[in-house]
Amino acid sequence: MLSYCTNVHPAEDLDGVRAQLAEHAEPVREALGADVLGVGLWLAADLAEQLAADPAALGGLRSELDGRGLVVRTLNAFPHRGFHQPVVKHRVYEPSWTTPERLRYTLHCADVLAALLPEGGRGSISTLPLGWRTPWTGHDEDAARRNLDRAARGLALLAERTGRRIRLAVEPEPGCRLDTVADALAWLPGCDTEHIGLCLDTCHLAVSFADPAETVRAIAASGVDVVKVQASAALHVEDPAAARAELARYAEPRYLHQVRERGPDGISCCDDLPRAFDDLPGAGPWRVHFHVPVHWAADGPVRPTTGVLREVLTALPGPLPDVEVETYTWTVLPEPPADLAAGIAAELAFTRRLIDDREVS
Repeated sequence: MLSYCTNVHPAEDLDGVRAQLAEHAEPVREALGADVLGVGLWLAADLAEQLAADPAALGGLRSELDGRGLVVRTLNAFPHRGFHQPVVKHRVYEPSWTTPERLRYTLHCADVLAALLPEGGRGSISTLPLGWRTPWTGHDEDAARRNLDRAARGLALLAERTGRRIRLAVEPEPGCRLDTVADALAWLPGCDTEHIGLCLDTCHLAVSFADPAETVRAIAASGVDVVKVQASAALHVEDPAAARAELARYAEPRYLHQVRERGPDGISCCDDLPRAFDDLPGAGPWRVHFHVPVHWAADGPVRPTTGVLREVLTALPGPLPDVEVETYTWTVLPEPPADLAAGIAAELAFTRRLIDDREVS
């Protein structure tokens, strides 16, 4: 099912989430002219714990979703809390999978999703790629492995108790311990792949300059399932020196915007856009981790990597897993939209056409 992720909206308590549904999600559904809209909920850690422990509150949220024509099949459990603070940057990777807090949050999210899924439905939860790459020790590696094993056992017990199968989708991201899909495919086969698989974020894939079709073939050969696709686009700049003024408009202070440059000797890396002009050679094309709307029709030197999304959707075999449009940066774009619901609806309609084209071809 196609969904859009609610982490674009700032809310960390139940009243705030209900307001999101009324003020944003339902208007998006109405703008699409759809009877039902998929929403990928983001729940801050305290709210996930509250809902998991309060069946009445959870039932009320389910009723609210049903009444507004909204369906939840996936959760985004990457940010733990504080995703709309003035400065997020590296804090989005905390707590890491080395900690009991990350495990506890994820299992609370699973409890919530099991109650929100449609009857007979299966669900997915996307999560961070273990943590930021530094500091990272052998002890951290072992702790992360143990906690992912515990998560898998928790999901298996949840399925036995509720009849709802929920799978965890680990999402590679530039700069993290699992930086690329190749890194994830080297790490994940050591997990319980019945309950843990891959979240394929097409913005992150684009930033790595990996070939989309080759990546999909490598995933198929690995035995790791794509549990979730995050339909998203990065920034591509062919000549970063010539586009410096335009790129500077995206150097905003809230989120981390990793940059990769493709050169004759491989990929050069910088952890954030404001430093990239000093730290990178600037002799080859750049990809920037800044989620921009996939339907954005840019006509300047800074363009979206929508072609990567299109290629991934075409290359993936069989029925698609959960697909979630995750443009959380609408409000920090250089020119934020006057009508956010209309923008989200347009992006969803564009993504639906890409999916329909895939199914026809």
